[in-house]
Amino acid sequence: MSEKWKVNLDIFEGPLDLLLHLINKLEIDIYDIPIKEITEQYLNYIHAMQMLRLDVAGEYLVMAATLMSIKSQLLLPRNESWEEEGEEYAVEEDSIENLQQKLLEYRKIKYASTKLNEHRKTREQHYSKPHEDLTHFQQFVPMEAGELELRDLIGAFGEMFRRKEWLDPAPSTIDLEEITVNEKIEWLERRMLKSTQAIPFRLLFSRPTKREYVVTFLALLEMMKDNRVIIKQSESFGEIYLSRVQQEEKGLSQPDE
Repeated sequence: MSEKWKVNLDIFEGPLDLLLHLINKLEIDIYDIPIKEITEQYLNYIHAMQMLRLDVAGEYLVMAATLMSIKSQLLLPRNESWEEEGEEYAVEEDSIENLQQKLLEYRKIKYASTKLNEHRKTREQHYSKPHEDLTHFQQFVPMEAGELELRDLIGAFGEMFRRKEWLDPAPSTIDLEEITVNEKIEWLERRMLKSTQAIPFRLLFSRPTKREYVVTFLALLEMMKDNRVIIKQSESFGEIYLSRVQQEEKGLSQPDE
């Protein structure tokens, strides 16, 4: 290439960035780098920096020495004995391939960095609304002091299951007696009708089996839906009590256990 051109003193991130700039400026392929032209343009840039009394980092000088070394190897006359032995300037080829590989890797990194910077600028043009407390928009059904929610009842049944698994040995016989939800509702109504006080939750099970736990849970849900029973708890993680709606209206107190 005989055409001369001037290198603008742009800001580069390092010697590879400068080399990639020169390659793009000359419109050449990384796999077909004209070492002579690239070396000349690279050295011109270094000299221009020195003339302007700019600090030249050591890595730029190392790259300049590498390019000059490759260039000098290319200018050396070929040794026929090397060609016969198949070596053919293995040193220079390795140096060029190593330089090409570094340039390819750097180009990928530079491309990714450019895209990330574009995304950052795009994101800066958007305004995100900060988080707000939206709890006042939630639907809430007021409950009287001491009343429970469904999750409290589920937690109580879960605790009964875990307690049974740890304390009770594995049954040697299978109980085939079944009880329906309606039968359990009738049993609970008779139990509460006989009692003048609220009934502790742990006394609701005549036969503490997993089947009865499930049936009792369904029976209580049905009775709560029909407003036939009130479930209360005196304190957090305390005993749960059941009472008939009529009893609750009369203000019956909880029993001593």
